[in-house]
Amino acid sequence: MLNPGAKLGPYEITGNLGAGGMGEVYRARDTRLGRDVAVKVLPATFSHDPDRLRRFEQEARATAALNHPNILAVFDIGTHEGSPYVVTELLEGETLRQKIQSGPVPVRKATDYALQIARGLAAAHDQGITHRDLKPENLFLTKDGRIKILDFGLAKVTQPQKSDSHDSPTLASQTEPGLVLGTVGYMSPEQVRGKPADARSDLFSLGAILYEMVSGKRAFHGETAAETMTAILKTEPPHLSDVQQNIPVGLARIVEHCLEKDSGNRFQSARDVAFALEAISGSSSGTSAPSVGVPIAQLKPQISSLWIALAAGLVMAVLVFIIARRTAPVATPPEFHELTFQRGTIQTARFAPDGDTIIYAAAWSGKPMELYSTRLGGTESRTLGLTDTDLLAVSSNGELAVRLTPRFYGAYAISGTLARTMLSGGSPRPVENEIEFADWTPDGRDLAIVRRVAGRTRLEFPVGKVLYETVGWIGNPRFSPSGDSIAFIDHLSLWGDPGVVSVIDLAGHKKDLTPQFDTLQGLAWSPGGEIWFTGTISGGARELHAVSRAGKERTIARVPGILNLFDISRSGRVLLSRDDWHVGILALPPGAAKEEDLTWMDFSAIRDISSDGNLLLFDESGAAGGLTGAIYLRKMDGSAPVRLSDGNSNSLSADRKWVMGLTGFDLSHLIILPTGTGQSQTVDLGSFSYHWGNWLPNGHQIVCVCNEPGHTSRIFRMDVPSGHFSPITAEGVGTVNYTHFVSPDGQFFLGQDSDRNSLVYSVQSGEGKPVPGLNPAEVAFGWTGDGKSVYVYRPEVPAKVYEIELSSGKRKLWKVLSPPDATGINFIRTPHISADGKWYAYNYNRVISDLYLVDGVK
Repeated sequence: MLNPGAKLGPYEITGNLGAGGMGEVYRARDTRLGRDVAVKVLPATFSHDPDRLRRFEQEARATAALNHPNILAVFDIGTHEGSPYVVTELLEGETLRQKIQSGPVPVRKATDYALQIARGLAAAHDQGITHRDLKPENLFLTKDGRIKILDFGLAKVTQPQKSDSHDSPTLASQTEPGLVLGTVGYMSPEQVRGKPADARSDLFSLGAILYEMVSGKRAFHGETAAETMTAILKTEPPHLSDVQQNIPVGLARIVEHCLEKDSGNRFQSARDVAFALEAISGSSSGTSAPSVGVPIAQLKPQISSLWIALAAGLVMAVLVFIIARRTAPVATPPEFHELTFQRGTIQTARFAPDGDTIIYAAAWSGKPMELYSTRLGGTESRTLGLTDTDLLAVSSNGELAVRLTPRFYGAYAISGTLARTMLSGGSPRPVENEIEFADWTPDGRDLAIVRRVAGRTRLEFPVGKVLYETVGWIGNPRFSPSGDSIAFIDHLSLWGDPGVVSVIDLAGHKKDLTPQFDTLQGLAWSPGGEIWFTGTISGGARELHAVSRAGKERTIARVPGILNLFDISRSGRVLLSRDDWHVGILALPPGAAKEEDLTWMDFSAIRDISSDGNLLLFDESGAAGGLTGAIYLRKMDGSAPVRLSDGNSNSLSADRKWVMGLTGFDLSHLIILPTGTGQSQTVDLGSFSYHWGNWLPNGHQIVCVCNEPGHTSRIFRMDVPSGHFSPITAEGVGTVNYTHFVSPDGQFFLGQDSDRNSLVYSVQSGEGKPVPGLNPAEVAFGWTGDGKSVYVYRPEVPAKVYEIELSSGKRKLWKVLSPPDATGINFIRTPHISADGKWYAYNYNRVISDLYLVDGVK
């Protein structure tokens, strides 16, 4: 904090103007020029934060590059006692947010303000600067009625310089940070999806601001960030004439044109917006509007000349477009060559050193995973004689890294014994146990591995040296062609496969290259040095993308279905699969003699079953569920389900009246939904991130898996009405997802320690005891109705489910779950069983893959 009289070079502090997430702002006197200025100072404590310092410097650079009456002017920059500062013009007035808090702005003034904003944006866009965080808080209205655009801290600078930085969300009023670039409520659809935002994104934000100015209401607003983002993507705001009277039709059309979901359908430049606003306001920057008393006859020549000029310009534009289309080079579309023709799942594929042979692991027609080879131009594959074996990598000298007896322990998690064998033949030689991924160094002499130890997933190179570890999981590590770094997918949580593409050097310096994708799997280096990967910002249909080491991202290809990238040859040929994912429900409802298929849409994931077996709680979390997923409740008699809400659910209360879950992206707000009449509730969890939970029988408390920032997961008990948390276990303890893990009396729960061992924990003391008689790779997932025994199984196909008596360790086979068509089913999720043990439901994951070689991808 600087006191009046303090000096920063030639600037003498005269007062304090305020503070925000990016520093403190002071009124100061420029003693050299004798003028009052504003000085923004980044505190020394913040200057050690690379992200804050980067944003501070970027804002100064971006703003200083501009010289326009509608953009805040930057006079100087400097450093004082280790604290950077920037000197700007001193503004007096109020922010646009303060202006519109008192109600709608008159149309004439709102149009004038929007015109000034558009002109300022045009000047920024001309310099290759996209603001990306335009909102009423970042627009200042001076006392003389001039708009000033502020805060270029999230700006994207493409010309004249390039930025390799990754931006963080704004931390300002009305902002919900930590989701995607920008501010919720004013982001464009492409920003919501995390895709590159150009000048047209600013125009969408301008449309949202203009809508709010003239109507007094947000164009897009929900109770949570997820609801607001869904509205931006899927819904149109009410027509302006429906929310505010006397809105000119021309102004309403400009707003609608700015708010088009597809950026290609919006205005294409800020100058176009300014031109349209000038037209309806009757003014322009260069001439005055004709007076009302001018005779119409005198205007006719001017109007005729204008239309002639416009028509001539239009004809010229059409001619230029036609000539360009005829003379432009025609892009050759990529060629897809199908390599496999059987029905089943392809797990991994790699090019052999010769570039023409392809090695892949597949499970065909319901059989175990096996290794095959095929050649370009061929239609048949031959087995390598390695069954129940998965492929991890192929070295430059033809040695294979394989995974023996691969076993799923989650929807995306596979572990097994790492072994080495030559492509030419021979028995595999075991190397390391419980390995999830591996990749060869470019010279083929050594391996980097991924494995889970003590509750954390580690990337090791060489084996035993930890380069990076996380509480989430690490996927698809691949050495760069030069061997100086490893690219991988950093999945930030064990639950699901959202993640970011990262690169780490051999000294352990890590850099994230992309925003978070909703699903991200498959990665390889291209010959040109880019990292190619398959993922999507929302939904499940993964696309082929590329990102440079500097973080410049582009989309390469989209096709119907889900893409999974496996490898890229030295000549640029791409090896990928097109997958059809399907999560289905098989159930034995009360009174039924055989299992029935209760699948609803494409990804029907069971969350809970009522104790009598009559009600089934499930989510649709695939493409049919939309951006945030959807929660359903259905009777087991096969009648149509009832949609309860957007989001994803966890547990059904013992009295069957309430469902708890999340709204989708937001892990800090729990939702409580009535299954019948009643009002839904939202519980603010503060700094906690929620992952999974079950109701306790008392109906007002839950046991849940949560974590605080910087800590691993642990089990908490939470009182729902108050939101109060109390820890039960130490850190590193979790549960098996998609289960009802609390005992019928609410005194115990089934959990997993940091090494994935199943234990029975006391709700009161947190003490854990191993489940007796448990075999390796088995997990305990549910309770018998009397609470004396637990159900255990291995998530394999078919799945043998046992009851184990806790007092004695005696086991008996309860049932073998074997889908009638096992083709493509790689995983059976934990079953849900009624209290009497007679009725049940379970999920199966079916993945049907086709392997393709793709030529001509650039």
